[in-house]
Amino acid sequence: MTAAGAAPRVVVAGGHSAGHIEPAMNLADALLRLEPTAEITALGTVRGLDTALIPGRGYPLELIPPAPLPRRLDRALLRMPATLAESVRAAGAVLDRTRAEVVVGFGGYVALPACLAARRRGLPIVVHEANASPGVANRLAARMTTHVFTAAPGVRLPHATPIGIPLRPAISGLDRAALRAAARRRFGLRPDGPVLLVTGGSQGAATINTAVSGASAALRGSGVQILHISGPRHRVEVPEGDPPHVVVPYVDEMRYAYAAADFALCRAGAMTCAELAAVGLPAAYVPLPLRGGEQRSNAEPLAAAGAALIVDDAELDPAWIETTLIPVLTDPGRIADTAARASAAGAPAADVALARHVLAVVAERRALASAVGDRRRW
Repeated sequence: MTAAGAAPRVVVAGGHSAGHIEPAMNLADALLRLEPTAEITALGTVRGLDTALIPGRGYPLELIPPAPLPRRLDRALLRMPATLAESVRAAGAVLDRTRAEVVVGFGGYVALPACLAARRRGLPIVVHEANASPGVANRLAARMTTHVFTAAPGVRLPHATPIGIPLRPAISGLDRAALRAAARRRFGLRPDGPVLLVTGGSQGAATINTAVSGASAALRGSGVQILHISGPRHRVEVPEGDPPHVVVPYVDEMRYAYAAADFALCRAGAMTCAELAAVGLPAAYVPLPLRGGEQRSNAEPLAAAGAALIVDDAELDPAWIETTLIPVLTDPGRIADTAARASAAGAPAADVALARHVLAVVAERRALASAVGDRRRW
């Protein structure tokens, strides 16, 4: 904890995508639960989801120019030094204005400029990497500090300590069994029988939608109900019948979807993997076939623990669902076993663990400053 009566001043930098923003906001919430006087400012840009997601969580948002790091040798790389310098100057102005005592970077377009600005000012830096394969921003930022935290063991960053991903308490503290009946009523599902949750993320996934639609009759013929989150831009039509195949474009409170389900078929984003493990929901992960296999790396530890299946995007079709997935869904013992393994692999307290460390870093900085001041007076 920090000194009594002194509000810790924290800047979180994790903009652009929900995968960066959500952990940053969950950390901010945990900081306020531990230290209600904390002053937290979020850095973001107009280029991503920052202006849509961060103000709704109740935190001040300071916008700076985005500094995406090119992965190829092209004109964008030639412009990078000037672009990054402008972003670092803007981030530094925010740090000065808020009198920041620590910067917490989560990757993305604003994390590296914030960390570089903090380094120039001698401010402590904390880095959190949610993915099994670190992004460019965090690979560079991790070289500036010893306070580096990751979602899972084995992430190749210096000084890395695995703690999981900060999650919302509504997810990390979810009792699926207690909410199960109400959740199924909410979606018009039967109270008994296995439920398959299908989701391709916030925007949906055409591959997953097509495969499940094609296997709908086989799934329902085996007694499996389907809660299908199609994504707002996708149209999925299936015949009415019983057991039901419920199609919804979006769910804003995923805890109900998790509580209603026994198994999930989904992409393998870092937040998705972390949330399903935290609530003990086993899954068949369909990694997005982009970004150098990043999503497959997220799911592999769960598969190795016996908590998940992995199927390549190109191999997911109705036949795979019928021959591989349906035998799992209709085996209560296997579902119970994989659910227990998923729960054991989860890290539901990562938000508090990271918040405690951030507050400890602030307290250490203040103690050092106080000691320096005492020596100068002598």
